[in-house]
Amino acid sequence: MKITDFLLRLKLQKGIGYVKLLQIAGQLDTDEVTLELINHLPLPEALLTASRNAFNDQKAAKMAECISKQCTVISFFDELYPEKLRQIYQPPLILFARGDLSLLQQEIITIVGSRLASDYSRTVINKLVPNLIKKKFVIASGLAKGVDSMAHIAALNNNGKTIAVVGNGLNHYYPMQNHVIQEEIIKKGLLLSEYLPDTPPRPFRFPERNRILAGLSKSVIVTEAKERSGSLITANLALQENRNVYAVPGPITSQLSAGPNRLIEAGASPIVDFEFKEDKFFTLSEAK
Repeated sequence: MKITDFLLRLKLQKGIGYVKLLQIAGQLDTDEVTLELINHLPLPEALLTASRNAFNDQKAAKMAECISKQCTVISFFDELYPEKLRQIYQPPLILFARGDLSLLQQEIITIVGSRLASDYSRTVINKLVPNLIKKKFVIASGLAKGVDSMAHIAALNNNGKTIAVVGNGLNHYYPMQNHVIQEEIIKKGLLLSEYLPDTPPRPFRFPERNRILAGLSKSVIVTEAKERSGSLITANLALQENRNVYAVPGPITSQLSAGPNRLIEAGASPIVDFEFKEDKFFTLSEAK
């Protein structure tokens, strides 16, 4: 059995979450998984039993086959798995994808910001994204309302490529108002999730999703965001993974500019025009 198929069967087992899946996957160093190999893994008996059960579970095998027909299943051990994502703390062990898989191997830049963004973000994104596309960047975001949607739409409207990383399974549309955008991304970009296809959206899944947005990319751009927001979580995760962080400055009278302004104060590179000059960047760890 291919290791990706085995990991998917494991993920389908009750009681096997990320930590246990990681413990088992960490002992696998071969493309093929056999029952004999499982029996010799240096694991606690409970995990060995779970591994044997997954290997022999015909119901899970049928579910895995059904899932594989709905989307592409990528494991940490596959060549398709993006190298930058391998490097992060707690990388997703399995990804589910629909769309253009080649985008995972291209240069990616993530744009995040407030769900309640103003026209200021829309104007900035609509002028910035065409230049990013000219520089061959793939635009990634989280398919939420506000800045995320603006970034995806700007990429699609300028014949660029975009990746949407969602905090739910690929069979769900969230928010529902982005139904059309999601379908367009599947046709012209890539839809990506670490959750089984029928997994519904839940608040705790969005911060988990943010580590993937940060990990996939070379750089993260933050537009309007409050001082305490998911966008700032993404920026901080990007910093922890030694990614570049840029911020769009705004008026100090605006709560939505508080987040980007604080990032700039801490050393993030401000975006002062629409050319996106990467050579101007220095990391926050260098700012004292």
